[in-house]
Amino acid sequence: MADSGEQQFLDKFADPDAVANYAENPPRYVPGFADLHRMTGVLLAEHVPDDAHILVLGAGGGLELKALAAAYPGWRFTGIDPAGAMLDLAKRTLGPDARRADLIEGYIDDAPPGPFDGAVCLLTLHFLPAEERARTAAAIRQRLKADAPFVAAHGSYPQDETRERWLDRYAAFAIASGAVPEQAYGARAAVSTAVNMLSPEQDEAVLCAAGFRDVTPFYAAFTWRGWVGYA
Repeated sequence: MADSGEQQFLDKFADPDAVANYAENPPRYVPGFADLHRMTGVLLAEHVPDDAHILVLGAGGGLELKALAAAYPGWRFTGIDPAGAMLDLAKRTLGPDARRADLIEGYIDDAPPGPFDGAVCLLTLHFLPAEERARTAAAIRQRLKADAPFVAAHGSYPQDETRERWLDRYAAFAIASGAVPEQAYGARAAVSTAVNMLSPEQDEAVLCAAGFRDVTPFYAAFTWRGWVGYA
């Protein structure tokens, strides 16, 4: 069951206008958004076969699915997301490549057991409370082949006296990237009050506790962090 913060964002992704305009927003709020997808593919490709089966948690919208499918035509995907409208958008975003993706409405427990060659979770885990985040990461680990890579990237920044400064930078980057200031500050407020942020050190500890080894940061951009680890 979603907590109140997660439910707020699920409600947003059920809004037709928000779904229709979804693709415009991530590049405005996430520095190097396209490069994040590119790096994710590179990190997976180091370890998976040409015909890999990749688990994608938080696949709604389909932007990472589209990027990975275009770059690696032999891969197939199982995508999981709790927002049905966003999965419909993912199917449209994938176009002809939708035949290579099995899209499932739900949470990690609704994913098939695998084992998968690799897994991805981008811009998603920060919606989950710490305990559920740890459980979800462990459930991803259980669905992977031995030594399979897992790439995670999401909101993660210091939760100390500098927290507000990082949130200011989050909004400032969005405005500099073309977001309407009112929307950027509204997003800042939502992130501050309704998203379950951890510090980068805490996030890395969650992945290690879930059983991933050699957890290594590969991406840092204002309020965003990314790691790769291995089952």
